[in-house]
Amino acid sequence: MTTDTTTTDPTVTPADLAQLHRAIEVAQQARDHGNHPFGSLLLTADGDVVEAENTVVTEGDPTGHAETNLVRLVAQRFDKPTLKAATLYTSTEPCAMCAGAIHWAGIGRVVYALAEQQLLGMVTEQEGESTLDLPCREVFARGGGAVSVSGPALFDEASAVHAGFWS
Repeated sequence: MTTDTTTTDPTVTPADLAQLHRAIEVAQQARDHGNHPFGSLLLTADGDVVEAENTVVTEGDPTGHAETNLVRLVAQRFDKPTLKAATLYTSTEPCAMCAGAIHWAGIGRVVYALAEQQLLGMVTEQEGESTLDLPCREVFARGGGAVSVSGPALFDEASAVHAGFWS
């Protein structure tokens, strides 16, 4: 783990940074397992933690993003009030699909490390797939703005897990 604490969002707290470090470790695990390097975790107000990594390649499912996998897990385990009080931490800003899943699950807060715009600067070609250039804040705002968002943070550490992957 690096000591990079760079953040461009002052709403990212030291406690958030610790969880983002773990989300980035989960992203590295996804890469080690042959998937795209994305990882997420959900932390409830009671301290329960659930983690999920990207499984797009190994499961042959284009919706197997870390955040979507996580939403599937936590929606079965926790009720709506618990999810509303929880925070989802993710190594990279949620895409439009994942942001929609987060919104519909009723998760109250998202904190991300690497911004989608920062990722787009690293991705030369995404296995022939285009990237949706739509910030999660815009998706959440269209849903009534019920999801609080903090990020980006930890650019150096979050981008390191992508180094050499997309080229």
